[in-house]
Amino acid sequence: MAATCVGIAALWANPHRQINRLSCSFSIHVSLWLMCTHLAPTAQNGLFWARLSWAVGALTPFHLWLMKETVVRPTEPFRQRLLRGRWWLLATLLIAVICFTEWFIRTPAVHSPDTVVPPEGGPRRRNSPVFLACIAGMAGLLLTLFVASLREVRKLVGVQRLELQLQLMGGCATGLTVMAIVALRQIVQAPWLLRLYPIVVLIFYTATVVAMTTSRVFNARQLIIVGLQRLILVSVVSTAVYGLDQALSHLMPGPLVTLFAVGAGLWFATILKDRLDRAFEIYPQGKIARQAAFAAAQRERGVERLDAAFRSVLTGWGGSERALIVSGNKQSLAGGGVQLEGEGPVLRTMRELRWATPERLARERSSPERAALLAFLAEQQLGVLVIEEGLSLTTLVGVGHGAARRPYTYPQVTQLMELATIVESALERAHFSAKVQHTEQLATVGVLGASLAHEIRNPLVSIKTFVQLLPNHYQDPNFRQKFFRLIIDEVNRIDQLTDQLLDLSAPRTYQATMIDLHPFLLAGIDLVAAKASHRHVELKTDFKAAPDRAFTDASAAKQVMLNLCFNAIQAVEACEESARWVQIATRNAGDRIEMAVSDGGPGIAPEIRPKLFQPFQTTKSSGFGLGLAVCSDILANLHATISVDPAEPGRGATFRVSFPCQPLSS
Repeated sequence: MAATCVGIAALWANPHRQINRLSCSFSIHVSLWLMCTHLAPTAQNGLFWARLSWAVGALTPFHLWLMKETVVRPTEPFRQRLLRGRWWLLATLLIAVICFTEWFIRTPAVHSPDTVVPPEGGPRRRNSPVFLACIAGMAGLLLTLFVASLREVRKLVGVQRLELQLQLMGGCATGLTVMAIVALRQIVQAPWLLRLYPIVVLIFYTATVVAMTTSRVFNARQLIIVGLQRLILVSVVSTAVYGLDQALSHLMPGPLVTLFAVGAGLWFATILKDRLDRAFEIYPQGKIARQAAFAAAQRERGVERLDAAFRSVLTGWGGSERALIVSGNKQSLAGGGVQLEGEGPVLRTMRELRWATPERLARERSSPERAALLAFLAEQQLGVLVIEEGLSLTTLVGVGHGAARRPYTYPQVTQLMELATIVESALERAHFSAKVQHTEQLATVGVLGASLAHEIRNPLVSIKTFVQLLPNHYQDPNFRQKFFRLIIDEVNRIDQLTDQLLDLSAPRTYQATMIDLHPFLLAGIDLVAAKASHRHVELKTDFKAAPDRAFTDASAAKQVMLNLCFNAIQAVEACEESARWVQIATRNAGDRIEMAVSDGGPGIAPEIRPKLFQPFQTTKSSGFGLGLAVCSDILANLHATISVDPAEPGRGATFRVSFPCQPLSS
């Protein structure tokens, strides 16, 4: 019944796949053999069931040959395959027919330990030379099949190679187990051993069929290692618990001994399993990839740089030249030149499956949505694709096939799902940071609006005045020359101000280059001067850095300085006149240039300091407390740092920004 259920499940998974249909027929074959084997020593007509059991078993090599040919040549018509296997069919049918002759089993004069087990109370049947010859013939067929499969394995790649390896492993394990039990039976003369091997055969058979037809791909080496690992774990822990129970049985009450031994065994099993996992680690590159992904998530901040870093990690993990990261909201995803609709078949299917490989889609039932996903994998040259959904971001992570074209096994899929979680979390943080930066930039533009209006109005008034005077002084050459020079200067001034305003309002990715820092800081100070003057705040500069060459982004340095200056102006506008000042200073500090923004305000409250550079930390009545968090993210992406001086009585706040003077390696 168990074997039949396994076969029906394999057929239900994908009835159109030939290997699944053959697995179902082989399950019925095994079920019939198990039934006959069970009835041989128990039924009234035990000799008939014993003959039938051997006859059914004799057909096993042909059935296995069919499965091997289906794996090797999946597109070949079944009739043609059956025609090529006619000699295998004739050989197995010949052995099956011989099983029903008197030459196969004969009744001995005396009981012998090497006889077929008869029904209870019945005569023992001694093994004849024909019986031994048939067994040798079956062994020869299985050996021939094994050698042929071994040759075919070397020619195959991908999932065909894995499935044939699994078939070899299952057949070898079953054959070796049966031979070992029969040999042990001859040595210890224990009839119950013959009842044991059907159970063992069923276990190996079920594991092989499930591994070949399930959506989760495994390879033979991995199953052997996992099985060996579990065997060692169970054996060692059971022995330890038994020994501890025996040692303490004379010192403590029975229930307490059992409780203590079980608890100690569970603790020991946890430690031993961890060590066995490290010792038998099948895919060590997974641990390396996780460490590299965490390092990239901590090192990089921008979305584009994170994408590039993670794709490098993924290609290294899979040994592939192709990696894809597509992310976005629930409505649409984009990345790597790919655009996916949120309600499209690819995303709908991925949300249902959570992971996909071409092998999984080929093994399971087909549908139009799964066919679209399979076509997407083929178009993007991907061997595996997983999905990770966060609170606001959905991310698809895919990796192409490696150089060996081997399919990704299920343990590798779980590793990729762990990597996808890291990727999604880092990208979600980066997307949020980019939105916050854009919001803060727009807020800065709003603050500058009033000041810039005064700055633009002054040149416009000058132009308007000269235009009004122009009709009466047009003939004066000095006036015309002065007029033309003023027009050009004032228009350039307006143009420069508008360019700076647009530069601040536009979202962008910062890129560090070698720049002279002071000119860009002075340009930013020009934007702050009008606001400082309007609030009656004295603006001071103390540029001592010489040279002032820094490896940073000019717009980023200006953005950070503006945020710090605006915060400082707001901090001192309610102070006494002597304390209403803000100073921007620079100095050389080894291989870095330090910019300090100081003010004469009341300083920073102690409860705010530990969370100063986190979002939404503010003591102002307006604003969201995003400015310093934005500054921290911008600078971290450029390998620069920001800090605040310790609090001192009677002194305001001093923020220090440190820019590298030379490019730094990632």
